Amino acid sequence: MVIPQNLKEEYPFSENSLMLNSGHKLNYVDEGSGEPILMLHGNPTWSFYYRNLIKEMAKTHRVIVPDHIGCGLSDKPQDYDYSLENHIQNIEALVSKLELKKLSLVVHDWGGAIGFGYATRHNQNISKIVALNTAAYRSKHMPKSIAICKIPFFGERLVRHLNAFAWPATFMSVEKPLSKIIKAGYLLPYNNYKNRIATARFVKDIPLTKGHPSYGTLKAIEEGLPDLKVPKLFLWGGKDFCFNDHFYRDWKGFYPEAEYTYIKDAGHYVLEDAKDTVIEKTREFLS
Repeated sequence: MVIPQNLKEEYPFSENSLMLNSGHKLNYVDEGSGEPILMLHGNPTWSFYYRNLIKEMAKTHRVIVPDHIGCGLSDKPQDYDYSLENHIQNIEALVSKLELKKLSLVVHDWGGAIGFGYATRHNQNISKIVALNTAAYRSKHMPKSIAICKIPFFGERLVRHLNAFAWPATFMSVEKPLSKIIKAGYLLPYNNYKNRIATARFVKDIPLTKGHPSYGTLKAIEEGLPDLKVPKLFLWGGKDFCFNDHFYRDWKGFYPEAEYTYIKDAGHYVLEDAKDTVIEKTREFLS
């Protein structure tokens, strides 16, 4: 997929790729030098979500931002197992290939489960964690708009045929309207039925019951959270329709010693609504 010229100013990064054992290409941004920061996006975003934070943090750090398989500029296979376990293993492969040591994590949305999944398995390799409106533990809380997209057969047709996930997110996830060009950036990788497979499968992979294939993986992550003793910063949009205040309180229960910044007028895409605050707080915390 080619980045249009009118998006190059917003997303000026070179493409890098890792060929996974599955035979699929994982695209990633690799900018700057110094101590490594690994940023993990969720659904239905891609590395584009972190573009402004990349530009700032790459001045002082090495910043690595992959597009999960099925997302962004990575391959979008139609016969792939889009499971939490596979996404975590892909991150393990990337960290190993790049020989990243004592990295800091920045996570958002489902990138939290993937990132904390990596961290709980490799806590000796984690320096600090910054979390933006996310979860990495079992929960029954799910907004109706997302629950509809989990309905077997109907949900996937809704997401893939009508783009009823990535497109609504461009206005449901923000309090400040996105410009036309930024909306186009978010939607670029998800422009047809085949390219929307991951946006549907990520929703399908949310484990709500013990019988779900990813339930055990998420349970193990949750059980490993207390062992993560590294400094943590939570930057939270208070008007998130998805990861709402219930999740914010949960995290305070897991990590009462962490630093918390609650941004009452920001939505799920907190990095869009409160760009300056998120960048400033992240820079201070990771410096």
